[in-house]
Amino acid sequence: MDNFPTKTRKKVITLVKKYIHINQHKIKSNLKHKTNDPVITVKIGKQNIYGHEVELLGNSKVIYGGNDKPLLPCGARVILTTDSDVIIDGVKYG
Repeated sequence: MDNFPTKTRKKVITLVKKYIHINQHKIKSNLKHKTNDPVITVKIGKQNIYGHEVELLGNSKVIYGGNDKPLLPCGARVILTTDSDVIIDGVKYG
């Protein structure tokens, strides 16, 4: 047997930050065109998921960026952030 210490691997869990905001332009478009397109956007990494209902399965924070500049590239000035899992229209995302 070797007398070398064995390496142990630690399991690292990376939590993906999720940004949730409401698309006011889509709300206005739905009213104007009498449609029912989803108005809630959940950004997970580089992916955008749209829905009518979002459930947060943990802690979250609401942030208002003020008048200086938008918080997200889409122009959102109020966002909700979470590291927790979310359920979007019945589908769970980690």
